[in-house]
Amino acid sequence: MTLHVLMLCTAIASSPVVFGQTPLPEASAPGMILPVWPEGKMPGHGANKPEAPVPPPAGGLVKAYFVSQPTLEVFKAPNTHGPSPAMIISPGGAYELLSYKAEGTEIARWLNSIGITGIVLKYRVPGNRDGAFQDIQRAVRLTRLHAAEWGIQPDKVGVMGFSAGGHLSARLSNHFNEPAYPAIDDADKLSCRPDFAVLVYPGYLGDTGTLAPDMTISASTPKTLIVVTEDDSHVLGSKVYDAALKAAKVPEKLLLYPKGGHGYGLHSQQDVKVWPTEAAEWLHTVGILQ
Repeated sequence: MTLHVLMLCTAIASSPVVFGQTPLPEASAPGMILPVWPEGKMPGHGANKPEAPVPPPAGGLVKAYFVSQPTLEVFKAPNTHGPSPAMIISPGGAYELLSYKAEGTEIARWLNSIGITGIVLKYRVPGNRDGAFQDIQRAVRLTRLHAAEWGIQPDKVGVMGFSAGGHLSARLSNHFNEPAYPAIDDADKLSCRPDFAVLVYPGYLGDTGTLAPDMTISASTPKTLIVVTEDDSHVLGSKVYDAALKAAKVPEKLLLYPKGGHGYGLHSQQDVKVWPTEAAEWLHTVGILQ
């Protein structure tokens, strides 16, 4: 399969995402799909079962199980004058499944509303952290390869992850110089270093109070925003990671709220519900949004 963009004919959501009192606008081109790997060229392995239906037949939240064919779903920012920043979104799900709607396509639509192209990464699960890491390295490179075609600023390509996806985004932020697979084509000549990172209730960063071994923060780690609440079981890891960023003099911000728990996406009614507004303000402050 060549690396061409396929159009998905079905709509992703029947009801609008509501942030505050205003429904988010529909993305300008929802459902633009790009395979992460050319046919027969994917390194590593996939799942040992067929991918489960997305959405599940009984309805409910859109989730992905047993992913063996990683994809990027591109939601171009509408009504922008010139190229826009882009964010590669990694949904959470404990590396066992992907919360593809609440932490993927809904987030892309919110990013569209603030002038950012959202690109949802469907990475390999379950139990395939190395495969997921290969997928996100390749995703950043593909985004830069297609920057002109998709109307993206190639020097403003960030990563945004939720829960396990936050860990994946942080891992890339610290190991972008370590090739996870042999080069395949021109995309792999490009850098996979993200220009910025947004980690929303990230997991596995240092939940025991010590920075996780795969989080080797340095001065090259990209500027990072962390969103977490005090009542999240992973809050200690977020604090440890933020302290390590400070020590390495990496531009960072920790948005720490009293209440909200874990897994809320855009739907919390607790203290953390303001995080999208404050995240957008941070993106302006660090020069991603003008």
